[in-house]
Amino acid sequence: MDNIIIAKDLVYHYPQSEDRALSGVSLAIEKGDMVAVLGHNGSGKSTLAKHFNAVLLPEGGVCYVDGINTSDEERLFDIRQRTGMVFQNPDNQIVATIVEEDVAFGLENLGVEPAEIRRRVDDALRAVGMYEYRQHAPHQLSGGQKQRVAIAGIIAMRPQVVILDEPTAMLDPRGRREVMKTVADLNREEGVTVILITHYMDEAAQCRRVVVMDRGKVLLDSTPKGVFSHVGLLKEVGLDVPQATEIVYELKKCGVVLPDDVITEEECAAAISAYLDRHAPGGGRRS
Repeated sequence: MDNIIIAKDLVYHYPQSEDRALSGVSLAIEKGDMVAVLGHNGSGKSTLAKHFNAVLLPEGGVCYVDGINTSDEERLFDIRQRTGMVFQNPDNQIVATIVEEDVAFGLENLGVEPAEIRRRVDDALRAVGMYEYRQHAPHQLSGGQKQRVAIAGIIAMRPQVVILDEPTAMLDPRGRREVMKTVADLNREEGVTVILITHYMDEAAQCRRVVVMDRGKVLLDSTPKGVFSHVGLLKEVGLDVPQATEIVYELKKCGVVLPDDVITEEECAAAISAYLDRHAPGGGRRS
């Protein structure tokens, strides 16, 4: 599969800091992938994501989006068409008083024909499950619904990549589930490449790949099972693991022999059940 984003030896530091926010980061994102980026505050995860749509430009190294060098000022418009970004506070992204007008805002600024705007807005709202709310005022919506409208505004632009910078940080559990379902559906059904920056480990476990940042560098890069098997290392850099993984980790410290790659509640229950069956009196199954 082709790479849609390639970062090579990226270096960046903020003027107010002596430390590098990025220190020689190299990373490639395949088209159609769904990648979670984890890291404590100051690890460089958001800084890295902002290089993917040229909000920030590298001081060292290079970043390509669909083969375009993000430092090429003449191609900035092309880069922004290919990568859309959704931030954590949906209220900061909504600019209109009617949902469908908000989704149409970016397209109108691009001079897209009215008939095409109508089609794209309707398609985007259907894709995020918000079509029936198209005539509603955004302030009447829940946090999760607002965030889904913000995502619709991005996907109406038809980007190849959607970058979500902690999109569920300000939402309740229901809103989080709504947004994550929307993101997963976009990736699976529309083939949109998703880069999800999150501090919720259970959200990261839903992605196909997890990248862990620490002190401006890539610490781990693997499948969710591969990354979350390093429980001790993740705790050392201030990160949690999915609750199921945590339960297994604590049980193993007590001498219970369980698999290293448990990340879901179902896997946790199955592993514990299998252990109890193996240790039932007489070696048989529990009644």
